[in-house]
Amino acid sequence: MAFPRLTFHGAARSVTGSCFRLETDAGEVLIDAGLFQGPKTEKELNYRRFPFAVDRIAAVILSHAHIDHSGLLPKLVRDGFSGAIHATPPTTDLAEVMLPDSAHIQEMEVEQLNRRNAHRNRAPVEPIYTGADAEASLRLFRPVPYDRWFAVLPGLRARFWNAGHLLGSASVEIEIAQPEPAAPLRLLFSGDIGPDYKLLHPDPEGPSGVDYLVCEATYGDTDRKDASAERRRTLLRDEVRAAIHPNGSLLIPSFAVERAQELISDLSRLMADGALPTIPIYVDSPLATKATRVFAEHARELEDGATLLQGLKSRHIQFTETLEQSKALDRLRGFHIVIAASGMCEAGRIRHRLRNWLWREQATVLLVGYQAVGTLGRFLQEGARSVRIQGEEFTVRARIRSIDLYSGHADGPELVKWIGQRRPLAHELFLVHGEDDAIAALAARLDGIVDAAHVLAPVLDESFELSAAGAVRLPGAAAPRLPADRVARLDWHNDVSRLLLDVSEALAALPDEKTRDVLIRRLRRALEDGGSNAAPEAADTRRPRR
Repeated sequence: MAFPRLTFHGAARSVTGSCFRLETDAGEVLIDAGLFQGPKTEKELNYRRFPFAVDRIAAVILSHAHIDHSGLLPKLVRDGFSGAIHATPPTTDLAEVMLPDSAHIQEMEVEQLNRRNAHRNRAPVEPIYTGADAEASLRLFRPVPYDRWFAVLPGLRARFWNAGHLLGSASVEIEIAQPEPAAPLRLLFSGDIGPDYKLLHPDPEGPSGVDYLVCEATYGDTDRKDASAERRRTLLRDEVRAAIHPNGSLLIPSFAVERAQELISDLSRLMADGALPTIPIYVDSPLATKATRVFAEHARELEDGATLLQGLKSRHIQFTETLEQSKALDRLRGFHIVIAASGMCEAGRIRHRLRNWLWREQATVLLVGYQAVGTLGRFLQEGARSVRIQGEEFTVRARIRSIDLYSGHADGPELVKWIGQRRPLAHELFLVHGEDDAIAALAARLDGIVDAAHVLAPVLDESFELSAAGAVRLPGAAAPRLPADRVARLDWHNDVSRLLLDVSEALAALPDEKTRDVLIRRLRRALEDGGSNAAPEAADTRRPRR
C-alpha cells in the first residue's frame, strides 16, 4: 500500500454511526465505532456484519462517549477485536456507564420484541450485543490526556485536542510517518465540535496546517443569532412559564450525558434567582444519574463546574433509578418537570412518559437537541398530529416546543471559524456527520476559505487514498451497505406507520358504519391484489409527517 487509505463507514451524509477506518502499512485503525440511529433501514446496519475484517483492526481511537460514536465498540469486541481503545480519561469514565447502559437497552428491547414476535409466530432475534460484551470492551480502554502524543501503531501516533462538545470530547490529530525526506502526513478528525457559548466547556481547540481534515457538519445550515448563556436561560425560563399548568407536566427529552446536566444547572439557577417558581424536577434516567456522578467527579476540569455542583445540591431535583420509581411519575399531581432519555425519543423512559402525556393538552414536550430524520422526536418537531409508539397510536395534543441553544454542536458560522483556524489545509476537507442540506450549506459558507474543489462529502463505505498530492477516490470493492439516496431518509417502515395512522384518521372521520365498511373493503381488495394495480410513482422520502 503506497499511501494510507481512509474509508467512511458511518456518519456519511447522515449524523449517526460515526466510524472511519484508516489503513496503513503498519495496520488498520478505527476512529470511532458508533451506533446508527433514525429510520429502521439505517438502524438495521447495527445488526449486520462489519464491512471490514475485524481481526485486521489493530486499535480504536475514540473521540468521545456519545453512543453514535462509541455504541458499536461492544459488538466490535464480540466479533474478535482485542486491541487498545484510546480515549481521554473522562471519556473512559463515561464509557463505563454508557456502554453497559446501551447493552441493557439492546437486551431489554429485544426481549420485548421477541415477546411480540412469539405472539405473531415470528422467529426470535438476538441483541446487537450483551452486557458481557460491553464489560469486555471496557477492559480495552487506554486513557490518554489531552495534548499528549501517544503511539498507536509503528509509524502512527495521535493526540487529543479539547473539542468543547462533551466532557472528555476530543478532536483527533494523527501523524503517519512517510519515507524520508518527506514530512509525516497529518490528519485531523474534528469529532463533534462544541459551540462557543457551551455551559461547561471552553471553546474548541485544534492544530493548524494539517494535510487532511475530516469535519462534522451537523448544523452547517444553521445560524444561531444572539446565542449566549443568558439568552439560553431566558428562552428556557419563558418555555417553562408557558408550560405551567395546575395538572400538567413539562417533558424534556434529553441526552442523559451533558444535556441533562446542563438543564439541571440552568433550571436550578433560574429557581434560585427567582426567575421561576419552585418546581419539582425529576431526572428519569438511571444513565443520567450515573453520568451526573461522573460529571461531579470531573467538576474541576469543567469551565463552570461550580454551577453544576450547586445545581446538583438543589432540594428540588430528584433522580429516579428503579423502574418502580419511574412508573410512579405517572401518578404525580401538580405541575412538574421530567427530564428523560433519549434525546430523540427513540428509546428509554421518555417513551413511557410520552405514552402517558402526549395525548393531553396540559402537557408540553420541549425538544432541546438535534432530531435526526426518522426519529420520533423529528416527527413531533415537524408537527405530527398522531404518532405510533411501540405499536400503539397516540394523538398529539401536547404542546411541542423546541430550543436549539442547548445543542452540543457548533452552528454554521462557528464551524467555518473553526475550519478557518486549521489552515493552511494542504489537501482535502471531508464533510461528515451531517445531512445533505447541512453539508451543502456549510460547503457554500466555506467559499473563499477552502477551495471548493477540495471540499468532499463522502457517501457510506466510500474510500479514498490519501496521497502526498491529494485525495484519490477509490472504486468500491463492493456496493455500499446502503445507497446514498437511502441514507438519512424516511423508509418504508415510516410509510407503513404513517399509512396506519392515516387509515385510522380517515375511518374515524367517516359519518357512519356503512361508509366505513366500503373503505375497509377497498383496502382489503388492494391488499389482496398485492399492489399489482398500484401506480409506480416515486415516493418523496423526505416529506414531513403530518
